[in-house]
Amino acid sequence: MLDVNHSTDFEVHRNWLAITHSLPISKWYHENTSEWTLDYPPFFAHFEFGLSKIAKFFDPKMLEVTNLNYDSKAAIYFQRLSVIVTDLMLVYAAKNIHFQYNGFLFGLLLLSVAKISQGENLTGAFWFAVLLNFKHIYLYVAPAFIVYLLRSYCFTESNKDNSVRWRSLSIVRLAALGFIVLTITGISFGPFIAMNQLPQVLSRLFPFKRGLCHAYWAPNFWALYNILDKFLTVAGKRAGFTASTNLTTSASMTGGLVQEFEHSFLPTVPPLVTFLLTAVTMLPALFRIWRHHDGWRGFVRCIVLCAYSSFLFGWHVHEKAILIIILPLSLLAVTSVDDARVYLLLSTVGHYSLFPLLFTRPETPIKVCLFCAFTVFSFLALQQIHRVEDKHPRPALGLPLLSVFESLYLWLLVALFLYTDGVHPLLGLSAQLPFLPLLVTSVYCALGVTYSWIKFYRLCLSGHEIKKSHVKTS
Repeated sequence: MLDVNHSTDFEVHRNWLAITHSLPISKWYHENTSEWTLDYPPFFAHFEFGLSKIAKFFDPKMLEVTNLNYDSKAAIYFQRLSVIVTDLMLVYAAKNIHFQYNGFLFGLLLLSVAKISQGENLTGAFWFAVLLNFKHIYLYVAPAFIVYLLRSYCFTESNKDNSVRWRSLSIVRLAALGFIVLTITGISFGPFIAMNQLPQVLSRLFPFKRGLCHAYWAPNFWALYNILDKFLTVAGKRAGFTASTNLTTSASMTGGLVQEFEHSFLPTVPPLVTFLLTAVTMLPALFRIWRHHDGWRGFVRCIVLCAYSSFLFGWHVHEKAILIIILPLSLLAVTSVDDARVYLLLSTVGHYSLFPLLFTRPETPIKVCLFCAFTVFSFLALQQIHRVEDKHPRPALGLPLLSVFESLYLWLLVALFLYTDGVHPLLGLSAQLPFLPLLVTSVYCALGVTYSWIKFYRLCLSGHEIKKSHVKTS
């Protein structure tokens, strides 16, 4: 049986190794012996297939579809080694252990951004198309890539008499861009289209019946919406009002389960509403990079804002998607003091929000030490880069570059940690209220994520500091 010290991601990817190794391609997206069915795009399925050819030399039993929750030492070592090796893509892209292979996917994201920022638009489009066909969560930032590439590559402009005059759309450039994207997508999905399985694949990639929120609520707008509904439910019952749904349905919200549920007092949120909110909050940033053509920094800011909008308002958002915001924002943090302020706030609360993913006692000192070391380094390094001198003496607990209010919010994370990892289990509440630490962590972190989004949104639309660098070279 699967060791409780392993996350479910270990079994997810072990099962995908087994599916792609043991079954013909026509059955990959139909196999459902395990609850962890294959639900990534075809490139990742082929990636698992390639890994399985090596995995068989470690332990052939891990490649049996019916061998659920199998976790031999050899299987564990293989999974760890494969993650470490593929994370070299992140090292390559940044020039700078998690069982979902996120490292090399982030590497592809950085590589695509770097190429486009260097003016190699077609190369950047190629790598981003590859990335989308590995993991479709990067659709979050696809609008930024689409609009920027159309604006900066497919359209050109001339400037005469201090006025911008548009030239006609370059059909050749549009065709070249479309050819790359369609070719990569065709290679990925072609076999499944030929087998008339495209609807089945898409149903796995976009499982809307999983519900509004992931089992562990991502710290986004819907976490705040859920807790407000829970509060109104309790308050309404005490006031004598009757909730719109029964107690079982209401309690399922905080049961840590992946499922659909209805809200009790607030309107139940369908997928269409989340899509519209996401799209509407993206549009101003997309319009800005189309209208103002702010260069690579405007492009990266738009990526960050699209990722923010998708994370805050998307359907069934995974908590780890916060990293899709933090990573590109780090590129901006070293070039602008305003971006740095948002980054310090978001990265601190965002990284803390991932603490519950490392839930065993032996992992606690490791995650705390790494978190503290990275956070302290980020504050000191960015303060030194931007050479910001406080106009007024900073309070004893004031943090560099942040306001007193923001500093206080981050310091309260210490109290939150002491409760969730100390007081809660010591009071014997773990069995009675097992989801409470997750709920409190998610809701508190959602406040910080939402606040930082508002702050960055204003910064992005104003275009402040977009045309000047604050990096000191001395």
